Amino acid sequence: MKNITYDVRLYKTEVYKGQKHNSYTVRWKVGVKVWRESFRNKAQAETFRSEINTAAKKGEAFSTETGRPVSWGRNVDIPTWYEFSLDYMDSKWLTASPGHRRDIAEALTDATEALLTTDKGAPSREDRRAALRLWAYSDRLTKPKDDPPANLVPALRWLKQNTVPMDEFQPDGNGAATARRVLDRYGRLQNGKPAAASTVIRKRATLSNALEYAIERKLIAANPLKHVRWTRPKTAQELDLRTVVNSDQADRLLTAVGEQGERGKRAVAFFALMYYAALRPEEAAALCKDNLLNLPDEGWGDMLLTTAQPRNGQRWTDTGKPRELRPLKHRADGATRPVPLHPDLVKILRYHLAQTGWTQPGDTGRVFFGPRGGSMTDRAYLAIFKAARRSAFTAKEAASPLARTPYDLRHAAVSTWLAAGVPAAQVALWAGHSVAVLLKVYAKAINGQEEEAKRRIMGATRRKPKPKRKP
Repeated sequence: MKNITYDVRLYKTEVYKGQKHNSYTVRWKVGVKVWRESFRNKAQAETFRSEINTAAKKGEAFSTETGRPVSWGRNVDIPTWYEFSLDYMDSKWLTASPGHRRDIAEALTDATEALLTTDKGAPSREDRRAALRLWAYSDRLTKPKDDPPANLVPALRWLKQNTVPMDEFQPDGNGAATARRVLDRYGRLQNGKPAAASTVIRKRATLSNALEYAIERKLIAANPLKHVRWTRPKTAQELDLRTVVNSDQADRLLTAVGEQGERGKRAVAFFALMYYAALRPEEAAALCKDNLLNLPDEGWGDMLLTTAQPRNGQRWTDTGKPRELRPLKHRADGATRPVPLHPDLVKILRYHLAQTGWTQPGDTGRVFFGPRGGSMTDRAYLAIFKAARRSAFTAKEAASPLARTPYDLRHAAVSTWLAAGVPAAQVALWAGHSVAVLLKVYAKAINGQEEEAKRRIMGATRRKPKPKRKP
């Protein structure tokens, strides 16, 4: 057999100590050529080195073309990208949140578009994307006993036969070029316009994770993305202060919400929780009477958040419903978050509860619910918010980014706390952020405290005059 040798020599693992992280490079010689493979993790490097060493001690033949034992490529059916992507989605489904499942599906769908081997006999782009998003990466997992819809079967059959084999990602072959094709696709929307930087970064992370899984399955030797020169797009992380309402604008907006019919009256407290208590929409949607610990006649109240109810669509949840109760964002199951209730917010909540009552059909204990007892839907509260915004703001304000989305009311609450001099750690606790994220996103709001900070420092460090000596 050509292109093989039994002449293998293994060298000591090299360690490069960088400013942010270390890297570990395994070096070995096959015939006359020295091969290298780098890893971020020492354990991964040692595992790979051990496998090479074990094969060499067994007297296995090594390929002079790949530097790997020939047995690594024997009796292994190399799956196509499409087949591998199904396996990868299977591996992520159980532990991923509904929103993360949706993001993975979007990244895999775009990647598949870049990894087609031909367009001969191809179904339309819309049919291909529908087959992937609506079945292969979603309903196939939630409805395992069902057959795919008849209209999607031709596209699924075609995709199974016309994506690149996974060995196209081998780093010593076409791996870098293949990975580059996917990254180029991520950089564009379906209409050809540039994609948002945050979207590109998120999808690249999914691709990298998928390729690491391919390494785990021994389909490829290393992650080819490490060999692609790629500059991370810059994202706007700081809050745009133009979106933040002041107290007068907030009052006008909440008043206008209450003027949008019966549903508007029910939504005043919903938006007030975002403005006064920095709740996310999904946290307000999940709020129950038990979360409201104290609503006094006068003064501050207390609230303890326990869950959120984000809307990700019924295709991605385990219950098959658009909304699903989840732990608080970026928190473990069972984690809680205390939030103080401004006296004005307490009055709004007391009035809301008096008008709606503590119970509703099904007695779920929710503070907010629809006319028939269901959850308040995104469509309902967004329609109210947009109508109220047009009514409350001047033409100039309405044309600006001011409170363009309900989430901007949360930004206003956090900015108000920081501007009032509340310590960053306390604000982070109330808002459900890490301190690092808080300081990064709300840096401009914190900068507004510079003069007050200077005054305090001056007062703390000013030298007191020495008492005069008695004559």
